[in-house]
Amino acid sequence: MSDIVNLAVIYYSSTGTGTAIAKEMAEAAEAAGANVRVRKVPELAPQAVIDSNPLWAAHHAATAEVPAPSLDDVAWADAVIFGSPTRFGNVAAQLKQFIDTLSPLWQTNALADKVYSAFTSTGTRHGGHESTLLAIYNSIYHFGGLIAPPGYTDPVKYVDGNPYGTSHHAVFGPDLGSIDDDTRNAARHQAERVVRLGRALKRGNAA
Repeated sequence: MSDIVNLAVIYYSSTGTGTAIAKEMAEAAEAAGANVRVRKVPELAPQAVIDSNPLWAAHHAATAEVPAPSLDDVAWADAVIFGSPTRFGNVAAQLKQFIDTLSPLWQTNALADKVYSAFTSTGTRHGGHESTLLAIYNSIYHFGGLIAPPGYTDPVKYVDGNPYGTSHHAVFGPDLGSIDDDTRNAARHQAERVVRLGRALKRGNAA
């Protein structure tokens, strides 16, 4: 059995912050030797609502070619990183809808014994970073998955300050959709940690 980790990064983003984090994580995971699939869950908002926000409309168009996730992507993966912006301190409906479609895999225990982690972004400094990540992890308990939070396992985590997962304060303005070096470093560390733990789990299962 190969110990190359298959990692699925499955996320939702409206104005681009989540896309930037997902891209950073994917690059770090690939550099760490993982096979990576990046998947953006489908948009649920009406087109008129999307068009009312120029940044949302632009990002929606720019990411139209990013594949949507499927059950096969999750079944294939040894590790999954979910990403969602905060919606009133909770998971965005777009990502939650996809998670809710995973019952066929859950019924066969195909979601169990994988490594899971998560990231988020919010429009305010204390706008639900931790509660959103914890809400994502609630589903993982039901999966029988192994949650791999970054914790304070590297100096970069003392800078970004969130042991539950990478999170970014997305400031409204011309730079909305971009991330700073603190978030970038945290994202890379989290992805590398997920790959490392996924590899250790594969080796242990093989043994």
